[in-house]
Amino acid sequence: MSRIPFTRLIGLENVPVRHAERLIALMGGVVGIAAVMWITPWLAPAGAVPLLVASMGASAVLVFGVPHVPLAQPWPLLGGHAISALVGITVGQWVADPLFAGPLAVGLAIGAMHYARCVHPPGGATALSAVASGPAVVALGYHYLWVPVMLNASIIFVAALLINAPFAWRRYPAALTRRERPGHDGAAKVAPMFSHEDIAYALRGMDVFVDVGEEELEYLFELARRHARGAALKSAQVEVGHIYSNGEFGERWQVREVLEIGGDGDQEQVIFKVLGGPERYTTGVMTRACFARWARHEVIYEGDTGWRKVGESEE
Repeated sequence: MSRIPFTRLIGLENVPVRHAERLIALMGGVVGIAAVMWITPWLAPAGAVPLLVASMGASAVLVFGVPHVPLAQPWPLLGGHAISALVGITVGQWVADPLFAGPLAVGLAIGAMHYARCVHPPGGATALSAVASGPAVVALGYHYLWVPVMLNASIIFVAALLINAPFAWRRYPAALTRRERPGHDGAAKVAPMFSHEDIAYALRGMDVFVDVGEEELEYLFELARRHARGAALKSAQVEVGHIYSNGEFGERWQVREVLEIGGDGDQEQVIFKVLGGPERYTTGVMTRACFARWARHEVIYEGDTGWRKVGESEE
C-alpha cells in the first residue's frame, strides 16, 4: 500500500490563492454579516425574535470565501435554507424531545436538499436551530421560515451580489464571472481537451457530490493544458543551484535541486537532492542528459504559495 502524505490525509489546502483574494473574502464576510445584523431589525416585524440565524455565518464563508463553488450559488443558498427551515419546523411540531428532533431534522434536511438539488451545508444548522433553539423558536412555527431565515438569507444574497461585483474574476453568481473562455489562446483558437459532455459524464460517473461545476472544470483543464505546453529542457539548461520539477501528478511528482555537475561530454553526472515528493531529502546521481529528460521545467519555492514555475506570472 502506497504511503499517503500527512497533508493530504488531513485535507490541508494545497491550492494557494493570492493575498488579495483572501482579503476580499475577509472583508466580504465582515460587510455581509454586518448587513444582516443592521438591516434585519429594520425589515423584521416589531417584536420578532430571533432576528439572526447563526448558520448565516457559514453561508457567508461560502458566498464570500468561495463564491464560485456550486454549494454557494443562489439556489443552494436560498433553497437550501428554505427547505431546511421547513423540515426543521415540521419536525419540531411533531417531535417534542430535542434529542430526537435534532438528529431527525438534520438528516431529513440533508436528504431533502439532495433531492431538490440545493445542497447547502449551513442548511443543516438552520434545520437544527429550528428544533434546538428553545421553546420560543419552536412556538414561532412556520413564521420562523420568513423571519429570520429567509430574510437573513436574502440579505446575504444581495450582499454577495454587490460585494463581489467589482471584481470580474469572482462575480456572484458564478455565471456572471468574466474569464477568457477555454479554447482561446489570444486570437488563435485551440480545440478543447474535453467536451462539455465528456466532463458532465465523468462527474455523473463518480456518483458522489463534487463541489465544482462543469464550466469550472473545463476552464481548469484548459489552464492546465496551456501550462503543460512548452519546450523540453536541454542538457545545457540544467545548472548547479537550480531547482527542477518533473511536472507529474500525485505521488509521481517530485522536485530536485542540482547540487553538482561533474565530468565531460556524455559522461557529465548530475548530483541532486530531492526537495519535494517521494524520497524527499535523499540524494541521487544521473547523467545530465537523463536529468534533462526527467525535468519538465525549472521551479522556485515561494513559501505559503508553494512551488511556482520559473517565468510564470505570480498571479
